[in-house]
Amino acid sequence: MRVGAFILAAQFPGQGQGEALHRAVRSAEVAEEAGLDDVWLAEHHFVPYGVCPNAATLAGLLLGRTRRIGVGTAVSVLPTQHPVALGEQAALLHLTSDGRFTLGVGRGGPWVDLEVFGSGLEAYDQGFPESLDLLMRWLREPRVGAQGERYTFREVAVVPRPAEALTDPDDPGAGPPGPPVVVACTSPSSVRTAAARGLPMLLGMHCGDEEKAEMIALWRTAAREAGLDGDEVAAAGHVSAGVVQIADDREAARETLTKAMPGWLRQGLGAHVTVDGRYRAMRDPHAYTELLCGLHPVGPPQWCADRLAATSERTGITRFALLVEGSGDLAATEENVRRLGTEVLSQLE
Repeated sequence: MRVGAFILAAQFPGQGQGEALHRAVRSAEVAEEAGLDDVWLAEHHFVPYGVCPNAATLAGLLLGRTRRIGVGTAVSVLPTQHPVALGEQAALLHLTSDGRFTLGVGRGGPWVDLEVFGSGLEAYDQGFPESLDLLMRWLREPRVGAQGERYTFREVAVVPRPAEALTDPDDPGAGPPGPPVVVACTSPSSVRTAAARGLPMLLGMHCGDEEKAEMIALWRTAAREAGLDGDEVAAAGHVSAGVVQIADDREAARETLTKAMPGWLRQGLGAHVTVDGRYRAMRDPHAYTELLCGLHPVGPPQWCADRLAATSERTGITRFALLVEGSGDLAATEENVRRLGTEVLSQLE
């Protein structure tokens, strides 16, 4: 089982943006010290829900500050950036970190970001498969050209080429060359998109075990229909996003989150603006916090370990990205990460 910290760089009420970013960096540094396997970094634009606008850039900083831990994006939003530019960043991070980087990509939402970056609503509504295919070609092939609806350019050399290093061609278990890629999936269509390309999923923290198990079953069916063999289907390393808060008893852990998270969710989610004026209902912040506390490892260490083990048994997932900063406080977040590493991971080995 691989357990990692999910870091949003969340700006809680009364906090500055620099404070949120400092807590994000420290959380990753402490995660390595505490023995966690990975850190996963989110990106958002123009909202205090998360103040990191480019997860790959922050990943580069953290890869330079750490030596062992894996660093992934959760996720880099494809409709707001060129797939080749993102592929170049991923290749650079993959090669210079000795393979510690994982690229998570997603469709994002119909936000004003699409207007600001000039990609337009069509990039969100219809363009994700084309962007994903171009990105994957860039990460796997020596030369790439495009003749698509959104991207058209002559063939050029892939430099640096991520497929050239770090993979032993004689090792049958080495997997595909280049950085690993996961796809955020929130709907049957996105599940099928990932499965058709043999790419594992990142499943959101709003989903319970039953829903995640159903999505994995759909992925397996779609992957087999796309021609993947049984070994490839079985080896897919899906990732479950969640929340973790560790305390000596469940009530204390829940209280930490129910005091801090609703204010952050209210101002963070409420700041989203749709590009076309469509109505987007916001989750009730208190009800959502209670939902997350019920779904995920929130409580004493043994409870948290048992909760992760139960999710793994019910879904087959062995990789976790757990939001560690739900308290909104730097010292409390550092303690939460340390306890996750020293008191929970030891019970999962």
